[in-house]
Amino acid sequence: MAPLLLTLLLLLCLASPPLAAAAAACGTNTSLVGYEADLWMSQHQLRGRVEVLDGCSFRVAALDLLAGSASARWWRAEGPDLDSLARGAPAAGDPLNRTFLSESLVFRLLPGVSWPLVPVLAAFDPLTSSLFGFVRLSNDSSADSEAPTMFDSCAQLSPRLRVRWTLHGTSDSIDIGLEAAVGSEYYIAFGWAAPGAPEPSMIGADVAVTGFTEDGLPFADDYYVTKYSECTVRADGAVEGVCPDTIYEQGNDTAAGAVNNTRLVYGHRRDGVSFVRFSRPLVSTDKKYDVPVNATANMTVIWAIGLLRPPDSLQPYYLPLGHGSPAGTAFGFATLNVSASGGCVGPLDAEDKEDQDRITAERNTPLVVTAGPSLHYPNPPNPDKVLYINKKEAPLLKVERGVPVTFSVEAGHDAPLYITSDAVGGNATSRNATEVVFAGGARAEGVPAAPAELVWLPDRNTPDVVYYQSLYDPKMGWKIQVVDGGLSDMYNNSVLLDDQQVTFFWTLSGDSINIAARGERKSGYLAVGFGSAMVNSYAYVGWIDGNGTGHVASYFIDGEDGAGVHETSENLTHTRCRSENGAIVFELTRPLSPSCSGRVECRNIVDPTTPLRVIWAMGSQWSSGQLTVSNMHSITSNRPVRVLLLAGTAEAEEELRPVLAVHGFMMFVAWGLLVPGGIMAARYLKHLKSGDLWFQAHTYLQSSAMAVMFLGLLFAIAELRGFSFKSTHAKIGTAAFVLACLQPINAYLRPHLLAENGEILPMKNRVIWEYLHIITGRSAVVVGAIALFTGLQHLGDRYGSKNIKGLTCGLILWVVGVTLVVVYLEFMAARRRRGGGADDLSGKWVLGNTDEDDSVDLLQSTKMESDSIEPMEVQLEPLKG
Repeated sequence: MAPLLLTLLLLLCLASPPLAAAAAACGTNTSLVGYEADLWMSQHQLRGRVEVLDGCSFRVAALDLLAGSASARWWRAEGPDLDSLARGAPAAGDPLNRTFLSESLVFRLLPGVSWPLVPVLAAFDPLTSSLFGFVRLSNDSSADSEAPTMFDSCAQLSPRLRVRWTLHGTSDSIDIGLEAAVGSEYYIAFGWAAPGAPEPSMIGADVAVTGFTEDGLPFADDYYVTKYSECTVRADGAVEGVCPDTIYEQGNDTAAGAVNNTRLVYGHRRDGVSFVRFSRPLVSTDKKYDVPVNATANMTVIWAIGLLRPPDSLQPYYLPLGHGSPAGTAFGFATLNVSASGGCVGPLDAEDKEDQDRITAERNTPLVVTAGPSLHYPNPPNPDKVLYINKKEAPLLKVERGVPVTFSVEAGHDAPLYITSDAVGGNATSRNATEVVFAGGARAEGVPAAPAELVWLPDRNTPDVVYYQSLYDPKMGWKIQVVDGGLSDMYNNSVLLDDQQVTFFWTLSGDSINIAARGERKSGYLAVGFGSAMVNSYAYVGWIDGNGTGHVASYFIDGEDGAGVHETSENLTHTRCRSENGAIVFELTRPLSPSCSGRVECRNIVDPTTPLRVIWAMGSQWSSGQLTVSNMHSITSNRPVRVLLLAGTAEAEEELRPVLAVHGFMMFVAWGLLVPGGIMAARYLKHLKSGDLWFQAHTYLQSSAMAVMFLGLLFAIAELRGFSFKSTHAKIGTAAFVLACLQPINAYLRPHLLAENGEILPMKNRVIWEYLHIITGRSAVVVGAIALFTGLQHLGDRYGSKNIKGLTCGLILWVVGVTLVVVYLEFMAARRRRGGGADDLSGKWVLGNTDEDDSVDLLQSTKMESDSIEPMEVQLEPLKG
């Protein structure tokens, strides 16, 4: 027994030095003991205050965190950036794979880890390279110790809204944080009701309206409530409703700058939750629109959540569109004492945490992949440059099994695209991580001038979630959701409309057309119109009402305000409308040609053989019946798209190119001025006793016309990068140009009246030539004039220019004017013939006359051997029929 005890004692003695050394090391690294700092939130709604207890442990007080994966840990790194975290290592062994509800917990560092090795303590998931939040550990007084998401107190106003605040007694101000699980298109309003009212009321309330712009930037503005309505400015200049303080004083520049006492501090959207922090004085210098806050008294506060309309040309400020219902979930009152301390239990959890843009891939519609700056990447930390698809930053891409996905890769030669099972990308095998590559690779790289095409076909073995990433740099892309079936399978054709914000689907079926439209961003309603602009167009609108019911209705628009939108009784069948993660999708079936007459919708005919101009608009809310300013759109297409229904393709309507405008002007100069001028010179100037002046004018004008035509043709071919005979204008213009080119050839081949020996030649050939020359030339003028009109019509069809009707009217007036001049000259020529004038034969349908020198060549103005030939009188007889 004794030998056994001696052996155990020996083993303990041998083991004790390392244990003692470890304990001693833990005890000596105490320079940070007592250090406290707030956690900075990156995602997963992380909040808490970190306190260093000793050399080996730390406490996190009031810890809030939405659950991460099983690999999420407290992590040590040199910094919170992507490279530093990738080089870091776990700091504590406790997993962060559950939801923490305002808990105070003690964590112990892993063996061998001491505080000098932990300059940054982060909540990090190495599997997805996701940073939940972090705190810097330093005794440096310059280090930031206050996080913008942390406050002293918190109150739960509704199941999806909280208000947090910190009272600053020294500056008599208060910092307020509004936190709501709402969409990015919603506003959050909070403020103090007017004191002394017998019951809580929003009238006279001083509120801050917060939210996010279309670019995802936070804002917070000071508002004052004078009426239960949206902000309106009456005809007499009076302002009423829920309006910014500055609008009430918009005529007073000095006062307008002093009434906005709400100062934005910080804002973000994380995990589907909007958070905006702002500061305001307790007692403002603005006594007219601000309510003074008593820091020690119970006061009534009001709050509301609702849709937000962005500024436009009519109202250059954010407009709350109402707070909806019922009370307690969308608006309400509460009693608040800002000196009292309180707390909210756990993180605010949104149902829809995927907050970034969404794109659904469609058959035969390429997805354009580019690279751009990182502004709202969904999985921080991330590099400065990330992938964009269809102009959206790192969107959530949705694809369907069995539907080919085409990528047009234009992200640069340093960012080849590939589809991978790894959430980080950047060639996971280089990190000793396993991954499955589904498509793409080093060759899938390109630039806008030379894009690379990558086609990927998801099949039934493709996982439900994969990732698009860059092969060389990690975390440039994001998720791909792989699903079964969808609109691509239900409709034969689909195209992306202008600005890639709306996808338009259709199937032609006999004498009807099945239509669907899907918004690619969150909105309250989606409108698709047939026409070159919203005014004078037929529109189909899909929206979801307050009860969650979808509606589809048709309208005719003849004005730019609500009174100009008229609901029609169009025969729509199989109508459906739904919301997919906040984006509107609606479907309908309508006849190609309505079987009615007399009503405005009866003119809404869809001809599959003619390009259909399609435009779109989105807004915050819609309702049936009389429309108001609240139904205005917040975003709309910049130009129509010409949808070729039979071909299943589309092309964007382009602005009139300046070079094509030059082409049209040059053709007008040639066919509208020079050619008619040359013809009239040959016909009406022969009676002048000035030799061959008429001939010189005719030759020079026609030669100039040919030169201008040729240059105009070259301009059009160069601008359009080729020549096509598909359009009517191209066919008629080519015929006119060919007829014009025949004239100088015809002139060169003119038969002479006299042979070289002076013998009189037969008159028949000369008379035939003269008729041919005149008929060809005047036919060219007629065809050229038609080409001018068809050119204007082609520009109107292709570019939808608003000036086409005016230009057409101007051209008609010009033709009428030239015709009147010809009639007048014919009348004067007839008078001279009756008076026995010298041009008694000029009225015949011939170019020459008996006084013409046969040696005159139509291509030259010089005379050849005119002195050697005796004058002769030759009478030309008209051809006998």
